[in-house]
Amino acid sequence: MTILLLEDEYPAAERLQRLLVQAAPDAQVLAVLDTVAGALAWLAANPAPNLILSDIQLADGLSLEIWEQAVVPSPVIFTTAFDAYAIRAFQANSVAYLLKPVKLAELQAALAKLRQWESRGIPDSAAPTSPIERLLDALPRPGRPYKTRFLVRQGDVLLPLPVAEAAWFISRNETVTLVATDGRRFVLDYTLEQLESLLDPAQFFRLNRQIIAQLPAVRRLHPHFNGKLLVELHPAAPEEVLVSREKASTVKTWLEG
Repeated sequence: MTILLLEDEYPAAERLQRLLVQAAPDAQVLAVLDTVAGALAWLAANPAPNLILSDIQLADGLSLEIWEQAVVPSPVIFTTAFDAYAIRAFQANSVAYLLKPVKLAELQAALAKLRQWESRGIPDSAAPTSPIERLLDALPRPGRPYKTRFLVRQGDVLLPLPVAEAAWFISRNETVTLVATDGRRFVLDYTLEQLESLLDPAQFFRLNRQIIAQLPAVRRLHPHFNGKLLVELHPAAPEEVLVSREKASTVKTWLEG
């Protein structure tokens, strides 16, 4: 197993390497890096490792910025000094978040989870994507109040999709799908409630319980029964999109700007 270790504290990096000798004797640490810039440069110049073991806070910023700036197919185990409540919020996801100081048993459990992915044939790039996105969204990022891109899957490839290319979002059977302006569809690991807080309300509006639309995707409004509005979207929705009488005037105000 090849591992890229991202840690800006020398004692913590030394400790992790000692734990890895016990937890995974076959592990080979390819590099120990302490900055986001260094990690991006290394990943651009080398094949992806089997695993990235990363502190969240590096010398020049949050390591999460790496996944904002590059498509990284490797699974990730985060180490962090964030409080236990934040850890529990993400522990149910497929990426492990370990509180410092990392304990041998916890590291062994995280590595065992990784081996289970491999034995079940789960692509390395599949597991970490959504939890990383949710953690990015949960952390305060001054000067960037709204989401600017989604990391979406197209076949075996992960693509950064600008929010401007999202026409509308639909929730069906507890699954949220992003419909792009060119008609492509991508399943997201968000609820519509979460998206409402992440998207710029000047550009996105929740038309009803199932759909959030971006302004350019709303092509026409048609009067409907009982004061409701029938919304014509582009790309076209698979069924009628209705706005309630109570929301009708708010939608019109939003469209007028």
